[in-house]
Amino acid sequence: MDNEAICGIQQCERTNKRYRYLLANGTSGLSVAFDLPTQIGYDSDDPLAYGEVGKVGVAIDTLADMEILFDQIPLDKISTSMTINASASVLLAMYIVVAESRGYQKIK
Repeated sequence: MDNEAICGIQQCERTNKRYRYLLANGTSGLSVAFDLPTQIGYDSDDPLAYGEVGKVGVAIDTLADMEILFDQIPLDKISTSMTINASASVLLAMYIVVAESRGYQKIK
């Protein structure tokens, strides 16, 4: 059984740091908690996102954010789940691109 940790802390750098800490201390899976604007498909700088960015999870606006979120994390050695809604296809695509850019295969 996986020991999965749910985490998303404001900026992707802070969340990455927490992920690496959790993995170093026995966690074998990560569940990404995204902030509300990310979940419904708004960029952090959208006026409709004001006051909600990073409030209850990590803000991801770009592929670069997703790369930072999973920097130094062995995606082939852990399980990853994501709490997402309307933006699921975009966030999943970003995750796949990050994995492929590191040489991981989609199906193992």
